[in-house]
Formats: sequence, structure tokens, C-alpha cells
Amino acid sequence: MSLYQNLTEEIRNGILTLTISRPEHLNALNASTIEELRTAIQDVYDNKEIKGCIITGEGSKSFVAGADIKEIAELNELNARKFAENGQEVFSLIEQCEKPIIAAINGFALGGGCELAMACHIRIASENAKFGQPEVNLGIIPGYGGTQRLTQLVGKGKALELMTTGDMITAQDAKNIGLVNHVVETKEELMELSNKIMSKIISKAPLAVGMVINCVNAYYSSEENGFQTEANFFSNCTKTEDFHEGTKAFIEKRKPEFKGE
Repeated sequence: MSLYQNLTEEIRNGILTLTISRPEHLNALNASTIEELRTAIQDVYDNKEIKGCIITGEGSKSFVAGADIKEIAELNELNARKFAENGQEVFSLIEQCEKPIIAAINGFALGGGCELAMACHIRIASENAKFGQPEVNLGIIPGYGGTQRLTQLVGKGKALELMTTGDMITAQDAKNIGLVNHVVETKEELMELSNKIMSKIISKAPLAVGMVINCVNAYYSSEENGFQTEANFFSNCTKTEDFHEGTKAFIEKRKPEFKGE
């Protein structure tokens, strides 16, 4: 029996697939779904059986069509900041996770859904995916990190255009501006490619993969010198058993057997 009301989960070959399951609401993120995501992502951190995670939405119509507008309509100055900070905390958990997380984006990825996708390390979309930050249409702004991550991914000018017009863009347009890595035709192909890429990543040295994620995140941190972070982690790699196994396997012309140690 699932631990969650709004998520389903499946672990296969070390890959956890998390599916946001509120199809009657186009998988929109309400408060309880955010908290379930927090719990599920914390399990990605803690569960040694999980090597990587794919996040998707139920069905082919919608990944996540935003936050729950009924909940947003009830916000006021006293609780709105906490509402935004809570979502930001959960999405930061995703972004900072040392295990790879892929967003498999099927259909609408709007508002909080686009923000969720951007918090993941890699984004893959089906041809029918639509992206947007339409919050200005409601008299608000993105609150789950969208103003920051969209700017990082597509640049200041395009980010401002998308967020101030509230326009939706197609999957191909999202790929052209660097918002997604790959576009495929169907939901089936989407999950197949997501699993293929994830399987390749988790076959590599897991400690090194995690260090790459940390170093890339350091580029955007005002509190870190990314180059120094890279040098530090490069040095740390040489203390691992995976480093010795990887170099030895290369010299011996065989496939390495990494253990994450």
C-alpha cells in the first residue's frame, strides 16, 4: 500500500519513479502534495536502494499544471511568505540531492510545475509538453524559485519575457532556449529515454556523480567559489575506493564495479 495520497512510487533497478497523481486536478501541487514530495525526496537521500529518481505526472495530459489556485486564493501577507518558503525548501532538497533526479515532463508544466521541473537536474519532455510561468495573470509572481532558476537556465532577457507575459511555450521552444535537454514524441518514449539516461548515470561512480552535482550548484552560489569547490571535490575523489577501482579497471581494460565507497 502506498504511503502517499497524491504520489505513487516504483523502484526498479535502483531507479525510483515518483508519479504525481492528482489527474482530476491536472496533477496540481497542493500543500499536502508538497509535503509528500518532501518525504519522498528525503527517502531518496536516505534509502541506499535508491540510486536515482525520475519525477513525472500521471497520464499524458499534464506533468504538473501549477499550484492549487484555491489554496493560493486564500493566502494573505501573513502566510504567503511561509507558503513560498516551504515550496522552496522542498525544491531545494531536489536540486541539492547528490543522487541524480530527472524530470520526465508530460503535458502541462506550468507555474509550480515548471518550477518543480527546473529544480530537477535534467529535464526531458514529450512533444505535447507546455511550459510557462503564468503567475502574473493571477496578480502574483513565481514563488517556488522560478524567478531564480528560469533566469539561470535561459538567461535574463528570455526569463523576463516569459514571466512578465505569462506566455506558454512548446516543448521544442523549451529545448531551443535550454530549458529542457531532450524532446520525444510520446509518454512511452519519454519514460524510456528517462530510464535510459538515468541507468547510464547510475552505472558511473556514485560519489563522483554527486560531487559533479555539488560543483555545478556551486556555480550559482554567492557563498562559494566554484573553482575552489571543484578542486576540493577533485581531491576528495582520490580518497575513494571508486577512484582506485575506476583507474584500475581502465588500466586492466575491464568494466569498473563501483560501490559508492
